[in-house]
Amino acid sequence: MAVSIRLRREGTKNRPYYRVVVADSRSPRDGKFIEIIGTYDPKQTGQNSSFNVERAEYWISKGAQPSDTVRSLIKKQKKMVADEPAPEAESSEPVEGGSPPSGTAES
Repeated sequence: MAVSIRLRREGTKNRPYYRVVVADSRSPRDGKFIEIIGTYDPKQTGQNSSFNVERAEYWISKGAQPSDTVRSLIKKQKKMVADEPAPEAESSEPVEGGSPPSGTAES
């Protein structure tokens, strides 16, 4: 079975919205699919796609062929993840001078 990673069109007329899906290459564009791995909204500016890059890499390693658009989305997503700063570790120490927990009555 030849598997491809491609866009599945959803939304209304003049308002396209796509899901990034893993599908058999013989199935129709909006037909049966194996897995949904993300979304893409071409009308939105800035960050207009979100999907699981790990799942895309998994399927590519299994032989799935991404479409040209999906290939560029994966490239942009990887770049965005690389540019993101690492989250800082939060301290587990309680904050002094904070308010008492809710639900407690003071006499």
